[in-house]
Amino acid sequence: MGTKVGFSPTAILCLLLLFCLGCKCLASEFEGTQTATVRVDASPGLARKIPDTLFGVFFEEINHAGAGGIWAELVSNRGFEAGGPNTPSNIHPWSIIGDDSSIVVATDRSSCFRRNIIALRMEVLCNDCRAGGVGIYNPGFWGMNIEDGKTYNLVMYVKSPETAYLTVSLTSSDGSQNLASVNITVAGTSNWTKLVQKLVANGTNRTSRLQITTNKKGVIWFDQVSLMPADTYKGHGFRTDLTSMLLDLKPRFLRFPGGCFVEGEWLRNAFRWRESIGPWEERPGHFGDVWHYWTDDGLGYYEYLQLSEDLSAAPVWVFNNGISHHDEVDTSIIAPFVKDVLDSLEFAKGSSNSTWGSVRAAMGHPEPFPLKYVANGNEDCGKKHYRGNYLKFYNAIREAYPDIQMISNCDGSSRPLDHPADLFDFHVYTDSKTLFSMRNTFDRTPREGPKTIKLWFLTVNIFVNMIRAQAFVSEYAVWQSDAGKGSLLASLAEAAFLTGLERNSDIVQMASYAPLFVNNNDRKWNPDAIVFNSWQHYGTPSYWMQTLFRESSGATVHPLTINSRYSGSLAASAITWQDSGNISFLRVKIVNFGSHAVRVRISTTGLEASVNELGSTVTVLTSGNVMDENSFSHPKKVVPVKRQLPDAAENMQVQLAPHSLTCFDLTLTQSKLVILTEKGDEYLRSGI
Repeated sequence: MGTKVGFSPTAILCLLLLFCLGCKCLASEFEGTQTATVRVDASPGLARKIPDTLFGVFFEEINHAGAGGIWAELVSNRGFEAGGPNTPSNIHPWSIIGDDSSIVVATDRSSCFRRNIIALRMEVLCNDCRAGGVGIYNPGFWGMNIEDGKTYNLVMYVKSPETAYLTVSLTSSDGSQNLASVNITVAGTSNWTKLVQKLVANGTNRTSRLQITTNKKGVIWFDQVSLMPADTYKGHGFRTDLTSMLLDLKPRFLRFPGGCFVEGEWLRNAFRWRESIGPWEERPGHFGDVWHYWTDDGLGYYEYLQLSEDLSAAPVWVFNNGISHHDEVDTSIIAPFVKDVLDSLEFAKGSSNSTWGSVRAAMGHPEPFPLKYVANGNEDCGKKHYRGNYLKFYNAIREAYPDIQMISNCDGSSRPLDHPADLFDFHVYTDSKTLFSMRNTFDRTPREGPKTIKLWFLTVNIFVNMIRAQAFVSEYAVWQSDAGKGSLLASLAEAAFLTGLERNSDIVQMASYAPLFVNNNDRKWNPDAIVFNSWQHYGTPSYWMQTLFRESSGATVHPLTINSRYSGSLAASAITWQDSGNISFLRVKIVNFGSHAVRVRISTTGLEASVNELGSTVTVLTSGNVMDENSFSHPKKVVPVKRQLPDAAENMQVQLAPHSLTCFDLTLTQSKLVILTEKGDEYLRSGI
């Protein structure tokens, strides 16, 4: 029958004490590791196609993103125009080699180019000059990156009334190290001569300069001095390393060239597309008065369209609609601005026989660019003449190019627009806590279509057509104190916001982070996605976060629910997508915005495929400190870490690290899998 064991009162008391201590330990463990359930409903009837255009990039000429950035021109102020049209003018950053007893330089208006008339006159006063000669040098944008064995293409325009002998060199910043040089003879003539040379570096220096020297007394004029690396991306003038960073994001669109850069503080300094096309030597350049630096517009309208094509991204042209930060054009006289924009569209889309299409063809692109999206201004909705001007542009563009999708600056996320538009701009810059809380912003956006509502104003009935447009979240970022120069915390809040955009991609058609680039020597805005100098670059956590969303465009999104008392610190989304080898995946992204680990059980229903453990992975973006950042010395301190996911199943339990973005990719295998087409139709793909 067994043995009966008795307990003394002391023993019972000890057991009770141990039980209480055990309960306390269990409670402590429970508090340390929270629990949650994420349920994904993959039923075909609830699946929805994400727009092919959902995630792209926004390029603005800010932080020397273009001039001294992705545009590979090494000479700063190559045409001596940055000091303005009045002479003499400042030639910064050009400087002299020698002193004022041996050389005098000044700008004058003797250029052979009609649209940029400033040239540099150099008078050499010495006949037997110092060793190495006297002359001028240009340090580029905080130093030129010259690399051993690479070729650099030099172009410059020169004239001299008497024969002159020049030496053009690439040297270290103090001139002591010679990396490459070529001797050039300039025939004495009153006409300008174009000189083209190749310089091959025999050493590496990250902060080099270009210098032009002579030993002979005389007068020489210079203009349009350009130095470009020979190995730009596809030969189109873009830095290969920075372009590669963009390609890794797989952007579906490129919005350009701004931003505030498009508006200008004053209209006289706004970006003008006409001035940025044609031969680079003839582009006058302009001072970007919002971000306070000169750009020679070598990166112009044509180059932006070319970059879009090189990235396989749809171009989104943001044009000036007659409004700057401080002045506006009245709607009654906006017609010339409308004509200017129509001409820009003909340049991009017109046949090679059209007036402006022929200009594009002459630049090397006879086929039209597939320009489909235009934004009518930037952040101008509250301006006095915006709506009046907008309608003038809208009607003219709609008549000439009915296929173009037009973007309004006015926010239609909470109520319909009061004017026609295909998309509306939505910009958000805020702290991390606020942006995390905005993950459900578009949940509340009404889904109904256009309608007419009746308003009563001073007893007069007014009928207003309220337009339901799609959302274009063209600028989003965490940017206040908890953003630092690109913190993990910022990237997690942004990731949570993007999961909301995925879930609401029935009304959110496009989204892009801002700003994209920052030259570390000119941080006008923090943080940014990609940081660079003349030779280095790295992605901030926000950049790496975006790489985990690059397969979302064109994928299929599935509804999910989070059940947990801690769901306020979690955000998630679920998609199915296919890689280039037609292998299908269920991707579940979960943001843990809290400071405690969370044990999550992921369950799926309605999944018409089985999970294959082989190839299933988990990728985690996190770090030891929520304010950790990347840097030139530690460029990959905060990057996604990918590993195989063992024992993958349709119902699994995993642990999320505190302050993390975790991405689960579960490989799916089945002979038939439901795929959604662009229109949301279903068809069956076999052999998957």
